Amino acid sequence: MKKGILILLVIMMAVGLLSGCSSPSTIEAPEEQSVEVEDAVLSIEDDFGNIISFDNPPERVISLAPSNTEILFAIGTGNKVVGVTSYDDYPEEVLDIEKIGDFNGINLERIIELEPDLVINYGDGVTEENERLLEAGIQIAGFEPESLQEVYYTILRIGTITGQKQEAIDLVEDMGSKEVELTEKIEGLDKKTVFYEIWHEPLMAAGPGSFIDELIILAGGENVAADADGEYPQFDLEQLIERNPQVYITANDLPEKTADSIKVRPGYSEIDAIKNDRVYLLDGNIMSRPGPRIIDALELMIGAIHPEVKN
Repeated sequence: MKKGILILLVIMMAVGLLSGCSSPSTIEAPEEQSVEVEDAVLSIEDDFGNIISFDNPPERVISLAPSNTEILFAIGTGNKVVGVTSYDDYPEEVLDIEKIGDFNGINLERIIELEPDLVINYGDGVTEENERLLEAGIQIAGFEPESLQEVYYTILRIGTITGQKQEAIDLVEDMGSKEVELTEKIEGLDKKTVFYEIWHEPLMAAGPGSFIDELIILAGGENVAADADGEYPQFDLEQLIERNPQVYITANDLPEKTADSIKVRPGYSEIDAIKNDRVYLLDGNIMSRPGPRIIDALELMIGAIHPEVKN
């Protein structure tokens, strides 16, 4: 029943959040439930209050973040992506798409030359660059999800604006179903205290309001940085030692960062996670991208916090 309720809520979210027009059609939800879902309307509001509208699905799309690129491919519109950043590497087809920048900057002139109908940002973008794109007749959508529900909502809006609304609903349903299956496996288990390292010099944590914090909670952990100031705050070593996490997690984002290199850091020998060999380096791409693979990130998090659970 829990699984059916969650998926029904996902579909209801598609109805309530995606404003549409006429001619409703019926989508069957699990357990013989059904809701009314309006036909695709190519108009959405992004996370920054901008209205993006098309009469027809955009034929040329540029994505300025790997998470949004993964969404576009997952809903079946990857063949319309004509530009991505140098960090985009999933799925494999992305490697053949022209690179138009990275997180440090974009090639604005080249983007305009590619004549996209739509540019999708992570965040609200740079004001001057947005103005140039709008002047060139290019529409811009910005998304910055920091929770699973916000990821689901982002997928639904990108699906709507690209004419792939049903595919987006199907994807979100599948993700919601897997989320329930994973969290049901850890029901009743003792929670473990967890520290998630975002960066080490200076030490930075995944704090409250970040999607990593939510993944820790869903995976049966207690984030020792849950009361920190901000989503990705600096965190004092003294405070880390005092809070003494049972599990220490970070991403495998640097060749020189290993479990052994973490264990020998000054002061770390006093931490239970170090004493008990509970240091985990997880796939950095999966853990850092709030897109379709965020459910894979949840599975990795559960494996680190509760290795006794069989996936």
